Amino acid sequence: MTSPKACAGIAVCALAACACAIEDAPAQAYPARPIRIIVPFLAGGPNDIHARWVSRHLNAVWGQPVIVDTRPGAGGTIGTDAVAKSPPDGYTLVAGNPGPLTIAPSTYARLPYNVLRDLQPVSLTTGWAACVCLHPSVPFKTVNDLVAHARARPGRLNFGSPGVGTVGHMGAELLAAMADIRMNHVPYKGAAQVNIDLVGGHIDLAWVALAGAIPLMQQGKIKPLAVTSRSRASLLPQVPTVDEQGLKGFESSNWNALLAPAGTRRDIVDRIHQELAGQLRGEAGKQWIEQGYFVYARGPDEFAEFIRSETAKWAKVAKRAGIKPN
Repeated sequence: MTSPKACAGIAVCALAACACAIEDAPAQAYPARPIRIIVPFLAGGPNDIHARWVSRHLNAVWGQPVIVDTRPGAGGTIGTDAVAKSPPDGYTLVAGNPGPLTIAPSTYARLPYNVLRDLQPVSLTTGWAACVCLHPSVPFKTVNDLVAHARARPGRLNFGSPGVGTVGHMGAELLAAMADIRMNHVPYKGAAQVNIDLVGGHIDLAWVALAGAIPLMQQGKIKPLAVTSRSRASLLPQVPTVDEQGLKGFESSNWNALLAPAGTRRDIVDRIHQELAGQLRGEAGKQWIEQGYFVYARGPDEFAEFIRSETAKWAKVAKRAGIKPN
């Protein structure tokens, strides 16, 4: 016959086992309901395209709906803030890119979130280069030509961008900082108007996404000077990088990523990353590369360090360019 003390011990062990099972249940069951990915930009852009790829893949492997929720505004900070303030349960994610994550801390005086305090990096997935493009009347053939011209005529070269604090703006300012030159920034309200004015000869140069640049190059309406990534772009292999042309270490690429609210369980974060990284190391990765993208597949810790280094880089560029947070 079991003693009362032994019975009590068995009961305590049983309760402890139940408690552990209850504690582990959320991770074991995840995902048990639909997941939402907030895209903080307009539909149809690279950020949205990437989020829809993530949605299709996770839905296929997990059998749960993965809903893409577009919430544009304020340079991507509105949608990003919504995720930063969401429950850290793995069911609300944000499709991230440089603007609201690594540039906004230097260009917004009152950013409503702190990136690495309020958000958990999950996966840095893909990236893409832009092309430094010129109007055909501009006589430069190399980055060195541009630098020599700008040094002889400070502030006379006009470059366009989709707006203050965009990758197109900050990338050009990074080039200017590394070359120790001054150029005149002409901000627009979007990339389409930048391209129109570049073709029309109203500005001298601009950062143009490869997908938009290639047709204009083929028509002779603009000409390429350099690509902005560290390595050459697969869609323009004949065009050298800025780094190759003398500004060693230059890189100004856009990228796609996924983040969760801070405090999200690490096993959930790792599971999401592993699903995406596995795809990117296989056929999906080849398809992204064929479209002109780079494949990163970096996990939470490496992505967090990348955010730190990129934030510091853009802070220096913003200070040198005299960009005042607003």
